[in-house]
Amino acid sequence: MTATPDLGAPRLATADLLRSVFRRHASGVAVITAGGEAGPVGFTATSLTSVSAAPPLLSFGIGTGSSSWPTVSETEYVGVHILGDHQEELAATFARSGADRFGPPTAWREGPRGVPVLSGVLAWLVCRVVGRVPAGDHRIVIAEVLLGDPTGTGSPLLYHQGRFSGLRE
Repeated sequence: MTATPDLGAPRLATADLLRSVFRRHASGVAVITAGGEAGPVGFTATSLTSVSAAPPLLSFGIGTGSSSWPTVSETEYVGVHILGDHQEELAATFARSGADRFGPPTAWREGPRGVPVLSGVLAWLVCRVVGRVPAGDHRIVIAEVLLGDPTGTGSPLLYHQGRFSGLRE
C-alpha cells in the first residue's frame, strides 16, 4: 500500500530532507578503487549508474572531502566492484573513515592498469576516467568501461534505510 502524499505539509529542501527521501530508495552497493602514489584507495558507493552502452560509460559520485578524492581526482583508471550479499563487512570497511581498507581480511590483487581488484565480488570492471563534473560538495565521475568480469556468483548487496541487506525471495 502506498501513502497518500500530504501536500499540506511539505518540507523545505535541506540535506536532511534529501537523505530522508533517499533512505527509502534501495540501491546496489559497489566499491570503487584506484591505485595511487601512496598506495591503493577505495570507497563504498551507492551512486553507481550506467550512462551509455555505446560507448560503454558509467558514473558514480564521490565527496570532495573523501580520503579517496585526491587520488580519484588525478587517476586515469578506476576499478568498479559490484558487491554480493555475503560482503556486508567489506562494504562497511570501505565506508568507514580511517579504516585500513586494503589490509586483512580484504582480499585483492593489482589488476589491469594498476587498478586494485577485489576478490569474491559479483562483477568487476576496469574503467578509464573521461570526466569529473562538479556537483555541490561532490564530483560525478564519468568513466569508460575497458574490461571486466561479470561471472561472480550470488545475490547483490543492497543499501536501504541506512543499512546493508540482501534481496528477499
